[in-house]
Amino acid sequence: MAAVGLSHVYPLGSRLNERGAFELGGCDVVELASEFGTPAYVYAEDDMRARAREYVEAFRARSERFEIVYASKAFPCTAAYRLFAEEGLSCDVASGGELYLALKGGFAPERLYLHGNNKTEAELAYAAETGIGCVIADSFDELERLERIAPGQRVMLRVTPGIKALTHSYISTGQEDSKFGFPLEQAPAAIERAQRKLDLVGLHAHIGSQIFELEPFVKLGEILSAIGDYPLLNLGGGLGIAYTAADRPPSIDDYAERLLSGAPDGVTVLCEPGRSLVGNAGVTIYTVGTVKQIPGVRTYVAVDGGMFENLRPMLYDAVYEAEIADRFGGGTPCRIAGMHCESGDIIVREADLAEPRVGDVLVIPATGAYGHAMANNYNALPRPPVIFCSNGNARAVVRRETYADLALRDVEPEA
Repeated sequence: MAAVGLSHVYPLGSRLNERGAFELGGCDVVELASEFGTPAYVYAEDDMRARAREYVEAFRARSERFEIVYASKAFPCTAAYRLFAEEGLSCDVASGGELYLALKGGFAPERLYLHGNNKTEAELAYAAETGIGCVIADSFDELERLERIAPGQRVMLRVTPGIKALTHSYISTGQEDSKFGFPLEQAPAAIERAQRKLDLVGLHAHIGSQIFELEPFVKLGEILSAIGDYPLLNLGGGLGIAYTAADRPPSIDDYAERLLSGAPDGVTVLCEPGRSLVGNAGVTIYTVGTVKQIPGVRTYVAVDGGMFENLRPMLYDAVYEAEIADRFGGGTPCRIAGMHCESGDIIVREADLAEPRVGDVLVIPATGAYGHAMANNYNALPRPPVIFCSNGNARAVVRRETYADLALRDVEPEA
């Protein structure tokens, strides 16, 4: 699935055009920067569709009993919901807001799964009113709320399997010491409680995100299968992606093979890809505003973004690559800094750019997951737009915020 002429970090079909400028979805990103401004999240729409189809085909080749469920917290954008609904996927939502956007994007309520370790009564009531397909129950307190608010609701129980995945501790979720789910020893009591007034249809577990090692998924299926005989087993998502050219994540095909191998015959297996559907489909583009050389120390390249549009480097020590959009190649070791009043506002700690200059358009790949999702207004900066590109056509699916938007929720004093 490597991009033509570029590493597998970039969206499918990306290329350097005849002028040496980076294109995705047939669109020159330097021209996109001129038209839509920077920073901006830019997605190759066909890449997302191709990855969704690859998931479906990989599972279909091995089983008739499966469901691909888009883990929408990776990119909770109405246009993305619409795209994956069109591709026949189901969807998981982790809040009332994500539920609202998924419905607005065209997902049928019965294809939705509501997650979360502390769902509010309002969220559970909203889910029940919309006719949501399934609630993933996470605690005894939540079971009590569901019994009261939505008796008969279709539920799955989230179990903590005691598997610690090889990933960052902040995105590891399956270990015993976790805020998510029922510990294995509490599973029998939770099952008995759920069967009183709710429709218990299966078990769910998730061991973490950005995982390259597949064997834990086999063990996960075996652990859940041993708890009881249920028609549905949701084995979560977690397949890692390439953030740098050196990363070699497993293929979707290998992931499907291992995930299904741990589940018994006759059970419908649910898989929840998020990052692996959208991460490499998106890039973020910036404009260089300052090139600051500190003799004997380093060169800082400051751009018009930072921790307001990509919080991951500061939150997870996430590592990215970067290129000048119309001048790929190295030559100048540098550090790419954001524009916030924080010394820790560093987007790429070790970059190698081709003689960066003020006004250059910078491209950082593999930002399609958790950039838009975690965007914020720190330093009162308006959040960037989301641009979808396909067949040479670009369209804004989320507009750039304005300064006026920053004050929309203000409550003015009474006269």
